Amino acid sequence: MSEQNDPSITPTQPTPDEDIHHLEAQRRANREKAAELGLDPYGARTDDLLSLRDAAERYDEEADRDHQENGKTEGHTDRRPVVRIAGRVVLQRDNGKLVWMNLRDQTRDSLQVAVSKRDASEAGFALSKIADIGDILVVEGPLMKTRAGEITVWASDVRPASKCLVPPPEKHSGLSDVEIRYRQRYVDMWANPETTRALTLRSRLISHIRRFMEGRSFLEVETPVLQPQAGGAAARPFITHMNALDMQLFMRIATELHLKRLMVGGMGRVFEIGRIFRNEGVDKQHNPEFTSMEAYQAFGDYETMAELTETLIRELAGLSAAFWQDAGIGDGSLTLPFGELQIDYARPFERVTYHELFERALGFPAGDTDRAWAEAERRGLVGKYARHLKEEGREIKASDLRGKIDDQLIVNELFEEVAEASLDPARPTFVFDYPSALSPLTRPSKENPAIAERWDLFIAGMEIGPAYTELNDPDIQEAKFREQLSGLDDEESTFRNLDEDFLRALKVGMPPAGGLGLGIDRLAMLMTNSPSIRDVIPFPFMRPEA
Repeated sequence: MSEQNDPSITPTQPTPDEDIHHLEAQRRANREKAAELGLDPYGARTDDLLSLRDAAERYDEEADRDHQENGKTEGHTDRRPVVRIAGRVVLQRDNGKLVWMNLRDQTRDSLQVAVSKRDASEAGFALSKIADIGDILVVEGPLMKTRAGEITVWASDVRPASKCLVPPPEKHSGLSDVEIRYRQRYVDMWANPETTRALTLRSRLISHIRRFMEGRSFLEVETPVLQPQAGGAAARPFITHMNALDMQLFMRIATELHLKRLMVGGMGRVFEIGRIFRNEGVDKQHNPEFTSMEAYQAFGDYETMAELTETLIRELAGLSAAFWQDAGIGDGSLTLPFGELQIDYARPFERVTYHELFERALGFPAGDTDRAWAEAERRGLVGKYARHLKEEGREIKASDLRGKIDDQLIVNELFEEVAEASLDPARPTFVFDYPSALSPLTRPSKENPAIAERWDLFIAGMEIGPAYTELNDPDIQEAKFREQLSGLDDEESTFRNLDEDFLRALKVGMPPAGGLGLGIDRLAMLMTNSPSIRDVIPFPFMRPEA
């Protein structure tokens, strides 16, 4: 008696890796069977394909009923629409002489296919019986409805388009495991249709932004990604090296300074949707590379950009509402869910000033720096700021900070910790008129030079983007740059230095302007009800696999 047939021996359970190897071997065997049928397992060019959605919409109830009633009558003409579709197999049921399959593509989660031994081609029927979950098939046939009322393609032909050698993800871990979802996005999209929908909507949002801006006479431009110095934002860049010229370069941290150069050159309205790179933290709202839209309008100001932004976001909400309603989700209104929030984009956005919000949240004015320091100390924010400086290479004891940093920096620590948190997350809110000390590229208010004409937009607790009345006086700009650069440590000074060419451009003359920056990924999070930025970036940053 062999070991295999000895009842006294308990068989060893295969490991997950052994299971996968066995399943892959079965799929490879099915691939060989398809080839033996004279079919190319990896398909070929196929014309006149319809999406599953478009195919289903061609269903003709009258023609179907006529065929059911008169199909066996001599001389009957089958008027049912014939469609040719392609999709990935997500379900297969073999009932002997009739094989049922469900296909999925980008436009529809499932469309049923019936393959009958009587009506399908011999090779097509044989292929349907050895089809594996995940295979991509081309199916042709008329449309009908089952007794259960499900639109179905009654296949006359089935052909392979691509053999899937990998078994589907395990339902309870593979579909939800974030490591698999983000690292193997192609598997995530196969297993989770909502991922494909979110990424599709992201693409449509970007397309709409382009059309919106172009409709207001903005010109889309491209600016350098590799730059000899990092500017336009206070952020740590990625550093690289150009071999040809033996020089250090930086991946851009903003598009601002080059867009402004184009304004100097005579382009009155410019925008860029592009990738930005910042060598900083990674969390639910941050990715080291992300997409932003920056726009500048000559002879506008920050109020101009607020009106443009509110209109744009309301249109994006409308596009998103229609998209989700079309997918059977939501009622098409401009009130969209984000987690447990219901955000009403139809309602005018709230407006509040920085100082109003600060005093409302903390109970004393932002100008009372003694109370601000005391409150920041009580909340542990002074020590936190000292640790931040240490990480940046500037070691100053918390007890020695006052007098060595601008009071406004500690005021802003309180603002970010307390005041921002007091905003209604379900109400899009512009916070206007930030302190000038925090906004070196912004024109100060004529009434109060300590106030900068700047706003930040907050939705669902996230900063979506800032806007400014741009500073175009070269002398004031130079003074602010020098003030900003004073006291930098050696590391920071390697990439934060005076942009002489930008100052030279300002001396040529830049018209007064409003400028705007919007985080495209965070907007996509809001419009797709996605809790993490990684959900709306096709290939988010991940640590290398061990």
